[in-house]
Amino acid sequence: MSKIGTVTSRGNALSLVGTEVSVGDAAPDFTLYTNDMKPAKLSDYAGKTLLVATVPSLDTGVCDKETRRFNEEAAALGDGVQVLTVSHDLPFAQKRWCGAAGVDRVQTLSAYRGPEFGQNWGVLVEEIHLLARAVFVVGPDGKIAYKQIVPEITEEPDYAAAIAAAKAAAG
Repeated sequence: MSKIGTVTSRGNALSLVGTEVSVGDAAPDFTLYTNDMKPAKLSDYAGKTLLVATVPSLDTGVCDKETRRFNEEAAALGDGVQVLTVSHDLPFAQKRWCGAAGVDRVQTLSAYRGPEFGQNWGVLVEEIHLLARAVFVVGPDGKIAYKQIVPEITEEPDYAAAIAAAKAAAG
């Protein structure tokens, strides 16, 4: 795996490994798992705008807060936009968390089966084998329209910029 960048956690440097994706690139395909253990692929969302948030674990305070915030924002984005939160948490844990948190507009997807999603999207943290905190917007054309890798994992993303990018991509 090639090192493509760094993020920090409480000031400690961590390595991102995989393939860097940039605005304008085709979004890498994926096979992730829904809360019901069913496979979900990028092609399942063809024609929609996706706001894809990657987080280390829903069972941490910042990831919890972020996913709840995107759940609130999702209502204003319309039916043409799907918000996805991806983590390595087990699908069962994601389902339990969503139920307890009242999250019903964000679809959580699990990358628990391996590192491929993180590597292909450039968000795999080598030292902890979890996903970095990042937000991508994928337009209906399947191309990356927005990307933010949050430099410090313990901080929240730029919600306003991500929401604005999703609205712009959805037209």
